[in-house]
Amino acid sequence: MWFWFAIIALLCWSGSDLFSKIGCRDNDKYAHLKMVIAVGVVMGLHAAFEIFVGGTAISWSVIWTYLPVSLLYISSMALGYLGLRYIELSVSSPICNSSGALVAVLCLLTGGIGELVPAQLVATALVCVGVIGLGVVEAHEDEDLRRRRQEAANRRYAKSALALLLPIAYCVLDAAGTFADSRVLDRLSGEAMAQGLFATADECSDYAASAANCAYELTFLLAGIVCFIYVVLIRKQKLIARQEAPKYAGAAFETAGQFAYIYALADEAHVALSAPIISAYCAASVLWSRIFLKEKLSWKHYVMIALVVIGIVMIGIFDI
Repeated sequence: MWFWFAIIALLCWSGSDLFSKIGCRDNDKYAHLKMVIAVGVVMGLHAAFEIFVGGTAISWSVIWTYLPVSLLYISSMALGYLGLRYIELSVSSPICNSSGALVAVLCLLTGGIGELVPAQLVATALVCVGVIGLGVVEAHEDEDLRRRRQEAANRRYAKSALALLLPIAYCVLDAAGTFADSRVLDRLSGEAMAQGLFATADECSDYAASAANCAYELTFLLAGIVCFIYVVLIRKQKLIARQEAPKYAGAAFETAGQFAYIYALADEAHVALSAPIISAYCAASVLWSRIFLKEKLSWKHYVMIALVVIGIVMIGIFDI
């Protein structure tokens, strides 16, 4: 099931990219904080549903144990939203999501890759090369092509170090969060097994995934409340429904993607495969940016996207 959860996360998070970009396009220096508010509200509602309707057991112990991972993810996302004001989605998303490649490398270095056949290693390499290659293609893009793309999208972005540093910071923090995520989930699952809460290891893994997801969502809710206090009550900024609607659409996709992601990462034996697949959602984001935001692509972009898709299909085939 890890493979299908990873694919769902890929599709949902690419949708979140699109609507988040639309929500952060206005000339509003608080747009990234308003985006955090939106995600916090939606995730808080989902956490409440899981706890009171779904029966997910949550405790302060789980929240504190998962807190470092939550903070890494929330910090990376806030920086990612800020970066959308300064750079195209087709540039930002590939850079941000090179984090999956970093996770795979970390897993290799720490011996956490498990027993994989050579074809799976090749598939993982294809996904990583494709994701990183998208960022490289963007970095070396012809200036005339870049100018024409921005004219088609009716947007102007000035070259700056900040425009690249923000996605890079997202990449590093997200990679650290993903790498730590599977370790924390394994710890929570082991504690549940040691306490005899469930009869099987699979049940313990499912419990750890659902409890950790609720802990993350509740932490994001707290972050949203803090941002609301600062933006609305202290800075006296207004929340206009028409401008906020894309943010909440992005938040809904983000929450659905997170729900699938946490279950994909719960299978620690395949984290070196699921992480690159999920990080490849930037390939879909690049396509959505071309279709809906009119950001033009070159043949080099499509070559990199093809590598990503081929790698994902190979990973799925050789795991089933």
